[in-house]
Amino acid sequence: MGSTRINHGLLRGNFMPVISVAMAVYNTDISSLEKSVNSVLNQSFKDFEFIICDDCSDKYISDFLSKLSDSRVNIISNEKNLGLAASLNNCIAASSAEYIFRHDDDDFSEPERFMKQLDFLDKHPEISVVGSNISLFDTSGKWGVLRYPEKPDRKDFLFMMPFMHGALAFRKASLLGAGCYLSSKITRRTEDYELLMRMYSFGFTGYNLQEELYNFREDIIALKRRKYRYRIDEFRTRLRGFKVLGLMPLGLIYAVKPLIVGLMPYRLLNFLKDIYWGRRK
Repeated sequence: MGSTRINHGLLRGNFMPVISVAMAVYNTDISSLEKSVNSVLNQSFKDFEFIICDDCSDKYISDFLSKLSDSRVNIISNEKNLGLAASLNNCIAASSAEYIFRHDDDDFSEPERFMKQLDFLDKHPEISVVGSNISLFDTSGKWGVLRYPEKPDRKDFLFMMPFMHGALAFRKASLLGAGCYLSSKITRRTEDYELLMRMYSFGFTGYNLQEELYNFREDIIALKRRKYRYRIDEFRTRLRGFKVLGLMPLGLIYAVKPLIVGLMPYRLLNFLKDIYWGRRK
């Protein structure tokens, strides 16, 4: 899964955590990273290991990570930049728990997130992955809420990814059964979309708790980073995913959505997104 050094010194004795938290870090803003890490370490549920994969970041990231003193933290480091999918696969390979909880390096979780998702998974063995609704925030603070379908089915993948990646909690056995993340140029920025469609094609199912348990950074800077070539990659990912889900030929109509969205001016796209997310009164 790539060239990676694992610090086994932090995997202690007979400690067997219930949850393994997987976070990949690459040159993110330190203040955002600190808030994100603290939101994990300050969860009401404490029995977890926190695996952070440094994807060959600049020194300021490794300096920050080296100062984390919580014994639950395990830092692994890629010797070259491998991207999000490969970094998360490295986290999964280093994990020892039954459940894999995701977390992005510039978002933050509500304190009860882990407890509520774990409780749901324990009570519903037929469910392989559970997410939640999310709060949207930028530098000005919280500005909206994004609600996801409670029980996503295959058709929900047509319009958009019916889960928030950073808010997901997986059964590790299901992740391994589906083959984990696909690391390729085509799935850049759609690693989660491709994985979940593949999991559903294998018969795994998911659920979204109808609470805002995760806070997702969404601003114009993030929007401008989404270069058009990534829209083309998403189009190709959608086509392949819709085929394995048996959603063609209808899926062809929905597959072109990212190409159309990518041509819209930022102001128009923000206006339409505000309407869709209910930001405008």
